[in-house]
Amino acid sequence: MLILFSLAMFLSAALLFMVEPMFGKMALPLLGGSPAVWNTCMVFYQGALLAGYLYAHLAPKWLGVRRQAAFHLGLLLLILFTLPIEIFHGWTPPTDANPVVWLLLLLLLSVGLPFFVVATTAPLLQKWFAQTSHAFAHDPYFLYGASNLGSLLALVAYPTIIEPYLRLHHQSWAWAGGYLVLIALLSLCGVMVWRATGQTGAAISLDVPAAATGKGNAHPAANPLTLSQRVWWVLLAFAPSSLLLGVTTFLSTDIASVPLLWIIPLIIYLLTFVLVFARKPLISHRIMVFLEPFVLIPLAVLFFIQIKATIWQVLPYHLLAFFIIAMVCHGELMHSRPPADYLTEFYLWISVGGVLGGIFNALLAPTLFSSVIEYPLIIVVACLLRPSLGPADQQSHPRRWDLLLPLILAVLLVLLGQVFQALPDHLKLLALLITACTAGAICYSFRFRPWRLGLGLGVLILAGMWFIVQPERVLLRERNFFGVSKVTEDAAGHYRILIHGSTIHGAQSLDPAERREPLTYYHRGGPLGQVFEVFSGPRAKQELAVVGLGTGTIACYGQAGQHFTFYEIDPDIEKIARDPRYFTFLSDCPAKVQVILGDARLSLKDAPDSCYDMIILDAFSSDAIPLHLVTREAISLYLAKLKPGGIMVFHISNRYLDLKPVLGNLARDAGLVSLSRADLKQGEEELEKKRLASSWVVMARTQADLRGLARDQRWHTVPVRPGEALWTDDFSNILSVFNWKSFNLGDWANSITKSP
Repeated sequence: MLILFSLAMFLSAALLFMVEPMFGKMALPLLGGSPAVWNTCMVFYQGALLAGYLYAHLAPKWLGVRRQAAFHLGLLLLILFTLPIEIFHGWTPPTDANPVVWLLLLLLLSVGLPFFVVATTAPLLQKWFAQTSHAFAHDPYFLYGASNLGSLLALVAYPTIIEPYLRLHHQSWAWAGGYLVLIALLSLCGVMVWRATGQTGAAISLDVPAAATGKGNAHPAANPLTLSQRVWWVLLAFAPSSLLLGVTTFLSTDIASVPLLWIIPLIIYLLTFVLVFARKPLISHRIMVFLEPFVLIPLAVLFFIQIKATIWQVLPYHLLAFFIIAMVCHGELMHSRPPADYLTEFYLWISVGGVLGGIFNALLAPTLFSSVIEYPLIIVVACLLRPSLGPADQQSHPRRWDLLLPLILAVLLVLLGQVFQALPDHLKLLALLITACTAGAICYSFRFRPWRLGLGLGVLILAGMWFIVQPERVLLRERNFFGVSKVTEDAAGHYRILIHGSTIHGAQSLDPAERREPLTYYHRGGPLGQVFEVFSGPRAKQELAVVGLGTGTIACYGQAGQHFTFYEIDPDIEKIARDPRYFTFLSDCPAKVQVILGDARLSLKDAPDSCYDMIILDAFSSDAIPLHLVTREAISLYLAKLKPGGIMVFHISNRYLDLKPVLGNLARDAGLVSLSRADLKQGEEELEKKRLASSWVVMARTQADLRGLARDQRWHTVPVRPGEALWTDDFSNILSVFNWKSFNLGDWANSITKSP
């Protein structure tokens, strides 16, 4: 019996957490590869999980365990008619409105019913098991460990086994096969429950202890749940759920919005459930509570000094902090769990907290905050939820000091922030480090008082974001579904810069004599500048499509008589690029300029065939090109829209992914000629003049179409990887293009002084 129930729990959880990255990957191309796609998907999954837990809580009360088991098996069979899972056909996202509602409806129609019915399995099976005569029936919470273990293995298997070897439609059919096995396992579990609850068909209520019914394993009647207990469970589930999305956004914004990188924080999140709900926990809850301040105080210091380090230098610490916080919160949940009589209600309130965490991050925070402040804010909330391990005399201090001491720290940091403005540049960093370490030591003295510690860390983090030395002047900060856009001026007032997420997306000189000079990745000495030099004058391309607008820098190369069509998915970016208060590239361009809003793949389909002489792929979701723009189907679309003799130009600069072999294989598959040039040498003079390193690939039908580029030694044939599967809309393998050299942590000193 125990093996059967554990297998069913394991498989249901594995199916749940396989479908999450699978369907996220299906939906990602429709919305330009935005990291917010995953956050929105997570809100839906958490909402569907809540609906499943509500069903698991109410159905046995209304129907009784025996009738509910029979009803549930019928529901499982009915859902078979909705399989295999695939994108609901005929829907396209809105181009001029927030696509969150559209995406939630797409999820509901495409995956909602299968996800809901599988989500009911974990609490239902534990409830069924509690009604049997098994020796462990009085405390079935350990089965939750089998559930989370299945989730963990599914998440680990997806990027390492499933994604590299199975196309999306094969994944969907494999999921349907696993669902059939789950029906068989649940049928056997249902038979056992039917026998265990007797042949009379009498209902066993969810809230009636087994001792009162004379069935199952007798245990004392439980005390009624209180409102404070329920609120406490919601809060303890809310904080890790919110942090899960915060850490995921932090990770996927800087590398790429792909399932591999969504999975890492989710694995940690589930691992904490496995550890704390085990029958014999491997890690002491008291140790986790003790370690929490030692991890969170340095994290607050990192937020305070705002070091511009590579993601590999700071990510492990963020993940460690997330693990500790989740262990403390989930450990508190485990220690406050009710008797099995209230098992389904316990999970219901945990699910409510998870949904609220997702709603806060994915739906409310982008509306309430212009920057990603919700991540550090929830770290503060997590501190307020921690139990106190201090001695009694420390715990009995008046509560007013829990407010006054952090307030005094805030005043001191604000005053120091004013002092920093007057310091010479070479002393600012040193003064900042000394102040941060001192403030961190003060917060450490608050460790015995959860509220004092939480408010102290909040003061430290907010001071770093708003009051301490800022190297640039922020002119505009906007946030929407696609991320945070920020327009700044450098400290010297020479350049205006657009930053999306943590990556520069364009810059313009404020000198009137140089304001039409292309900068950043598009400067005249770089690969793109050379492309326009070769195709200039009488050889200039007349019709150009540019996927990705940024500041509109590429329009600098426009000539009278040319027509530039920019495809941009983010409406805020278009507003910024067209506003002369910030950038004037579009208004200064002598060529005709048009901007079409929406995902480029979807919008390009509406363009006439053979209408463009050049297509430039410069779309970035923060630091990474959306992967659906570099597939066989994408190349086929570009070729259909390209005139004879036309060329394609791909911007593939990325700190963590090497897309050259992917494009090389795609070019070979399409019978195209491809060349690449990487302009990676970047001295101090180039940095000061905002000329940034970049890497580009060009493709054409024949070598003659590339003209002088084919004879230039700086351009090299794009490498191919024989035997490697071609990237399609149905298949991609990000592990195969990871630049593992980016794990090098050597240039720490340089990284903390460079701008994003």
